[in-house]
Amino acid sequence: MADIFDVISDATRRDILALLLKRTASATPEMSVSDLVAQTKLTQPTVSKQLKVLRDAGLVSVREDGQHRYYRLDSAPLAVLGDWLQGFVAKTGSSRASSPRPETPEGQSVLPEDIRTVAGEAGAAVASALFRAREAWTDLSGQAKEAALRAAEELRKRS
Repeated sequence: MADIFDVISDATRRDILALLLKRTASATPEMSVSDLVAQTKLTQPTVSKQLKVLRDAGLVSVREDGQHRYYRLDSAPLAVLGDWLQGFVAKTGSSRASSPRPETPEGQSVLPEDIRTVAGEAGAAVASALFRAREAWTDLSGQAKEAALRAAEELRKRS
């Protein structure tokens, strides 16, 4: 199975997860492939490929009805990831060691508006886990880019 960080690192897959998350609070929490194609403006093969990756990672479940497939978010792996990441946030006091969290007035959320909206509809735990995962991935991706640049520079110096 693919590493969950690899799975959620792709912007297309995150967009699909966000669409499915928005649907979790509705009367019809599932979305068909054609619904996802229409909303993402991607091709059907692209959406299907990304859904397979998400399904293999356990982030979505599928229900088959004849030739149609209906997908829904399975937030359990994200909750586990959120719990794991929360341990780092609790130990450091911040999700970003290099840049402190902005100060907010009492009772005001630091979550972006889109995630606050989803949190109200689908539950704060899942939205918070997604937010923390996005922050952590941004930090890790920046660190990886810096390491790659340093390694490339070192290789240039040696040759």
